[in-house]
Amino acid sequence: MRSVFAAVSAVVLCAATMCAQEQSAAGVDRAARMDQVVSAYTKDNGFIGSVLVVDGDTVLLNKGYGMAVAEWNIPNAPDVKFRLGSLTKQFTAALVLLLQQDGKLRIEDPVSKYLPDVPAGWAKITLANLLGHTSGIPNFTSEKDFGAWASSGHTHAEEMTRIEAKPLEFEPGSKFEYSNANYEVLGMVIEKVSGGTYESLLRARLLDPLGMTDTGLDTDELVLPKRAEGYMRQRNRLVVARPESLSIPWAAGSMYSTTGDLLKWERGLFGGKVLSEESLKRMTTPGLGDYGLGLFIRNSDGVRTISHGGGIEGFNTSLAYVPERRLAVIVLSNMNGGAIGPVSDDLMKVALGKAVVLPSEHKAVPIASADLKKFEGVYDVAPDFAITIVAGPNGLEASGGGQQKLSLMYQGVVEGHPRFYVPGPDAELEFVPDASGTITSLVLHQNGDHPGKKR
Repeated sequence: MRSVFAAVSAVVLCAATMCAQEQSAAGVDRAARMDQVVSAYTKDNGFIGSVLVVDGDTVLLNKGYGMAVAEWNIPNAPDVKFRLGSLTKQFTAALVLLLQQDGKLRIEDPVSKYLPDVPAGWAKITLANLLGHTSGIPNFTSEKDFGAWASSGHTHAEEMTRIEAKPLEFEPGSKFEYSNANYEVLGMVIEKVSGGTYESLLRARLLDPLGMTDTGLDTDELVLPKRAEGYMRQRNRLVVARPESLSIPWAAGSMYSTTGDLLKWERGLFGGKVLSEESLKRMTTPGLGDYGLGLFIRNSDGVRTISHGGGIEGFNTSLAYVPERRLAVIVLSNMNGGAIGPVSDDLMKVALGKAVVLPSEHKAVPIASADLKKFEGVYDVAPDFAITIVAGPNGLEASGGGQQKLSLMYQGVVEGHPRFYVPGPDAELEFVPDASGTITSLVLHQNGDHPGKKR
């Protein structure tokens, strides 16, 4: 199943001391559980990287896992530098908003006001469309020949020529479609209106003021101390990932950093040290696709989480923040793979005091074979993805998108809804009955919650 797939004075003093001890014990429990959670994903090189979780002023986890450089047995650690991929976008968005505060641009203006040579078809595209991925400009990194083209260096002008060659995919502002091209164009705008380079503005306006000395814009030629090597996993073994030229991702994804520096960024951004209150509000107000400006903003169970992920050859990253309690979950991995999302999600759950059940901790609950028939059917989870449930001789089985059947492990009824665990992809299926008890839909819990209606 594909991935889509928390005296009177003496009495008062005593009570306060007991409360502090209880909170301290809870913090220790959360910290130990977090380490246990991440360690569970490291089996067979399922996850390598560095993790930092901070709740308010309490550091719950600050640790490296696996190797930063496997060839030399150099372990990952909090001060190891990782390529960030698309975490770069929030820095680019912040620079655009700073330039707006300086009076040098307006994000509601058309991009053609600042880059007059763009195609005539871009006339309706505003800087806000670029920031929110609603421009209609295709994602040039998804083109079939992108890998070969990006293996060598290119100028930003050459990159723009490639981006401009494709027609728009939809009317600007009509829908959300994530496209790296949007932020490459924003990089060009930043340089045009500021009169300097993207890198110099990044350092002068964001990195240096926040003391982010372990962060910068990566290049093909840069010799970077304590840099992690980027890997892929093949048959549970690490192999070196072949990188693209760092001239390509640029304002959309060429930064590097450490977990500690990214905490400085979160604290600075949400502590009022980077943007005005008005600009920060605009940046963190969700539009189409739950996307603000360089950030996703989502609400779940009353918790507002502001986050973004990143992926570039050999690296996957995740940065999530709950502003209302200054809770940061930072996960940087020097290996491409699907573990980054579950690791970050599980750490956030533990930090918020929610239960996390690891794959090894799932226990089967007995269920009669005759009771399995009511779950059978085809459930449409997305326009191009359906899950088929059948009752086989060995229990309930699920298949999706033409993939192989997977056996489901019954977990019992949780809050009135039967749940099954899918061991392979570490997913859960929650079946939802109607008022009569007939199963009419399900929810796939895997990298988020994905409802599906029964046909």
